[in-house]
Amino acid sequence: MTIHPQLAQSLTLRNALKVISGLNNFDIERVTAVVKAAEAGGATFVDIAAKPTLVETIRNLIDLPICVSAVDPKLFVSAVNAGADLIEIGNFDSFYNQGRRFEAPEVLELTQQTRSLLPKITLSVTVPHILALDEQVQLAEQLVQAGADIIQTEGGTSIQPTSPGIRGLIEKAAPTLAAAHSISHAIDVPVLCASGLSSVTVPMAIAAGASGVGVGSAINQLDSEVAMVAAVRSLVEALNKHQSLVGNVES
Repeated sequence: MTIHPQLAQSLTLRNALKVISGLNNFDIERVTAVVKAAEAGGATFVDIAAKPTLVETIRNLIDLPICVSAVDPKLFVSAVNAGADLIEIGNFDSFYNQGRRFEAPEVLELTQQTRSLLPKITLSVTVPHILALDEQVQLAEQLVQAGADIIQTEGGTSIQPTSPGIRGLIEKAAPTLAAAHSISHAIDVPVLCASGLSSVTVPMAIAAGASGVGVGSAINQLDSEVAMVAAVRSLVEALNKHQSLVGNVES
């Protein structure tokens, strides 16, 4: 298995930014606006729904690596054939408000099924934040053994911040930051910290041990492509600023 060179470099530099349009977002105009803004703003890669026609359309629009998300392994095969560069089991956040839970055994089984169908594609798997932190770490270790190349964290939907401003942003990011810290110290594959992050908290994700971040609603819920581009650029700047600070300390 070979990770897309552009993505591999960013993960190594620990400044990868994934822009998520939404696992259940099949609105072509909306997805198009999000991915074009992601590329214009300097994101590393995009994450879209695992629908072949959507993948083909986006493949013709941008040069960034395309990740597709689903919770049905069969959907990945046609999406990869349509041009997806990597796949993600997860973005579970969109299911929680429907009362749909993903427990550790099911996520592990989905990973094993996906690997049997697509043994060579780069595979990212989300660890559900509904699990206790020690259970998240244990599942992450099992997922890597089952063939996951990247582990993604989540947690933004579990916290409703009570504080305004920066403190509220940190509160919202706390669950995914905690997961990224614990998991990154237990496994030897890149961790992508996602869900509930902002330009304030993405440097904290990298400091916690993540190799990159995934951001969705902070971008895809904005009402114009100009605003989306600006949001992506602010995230890229936050990641690069952290990288330069780390470089100065190390040198």
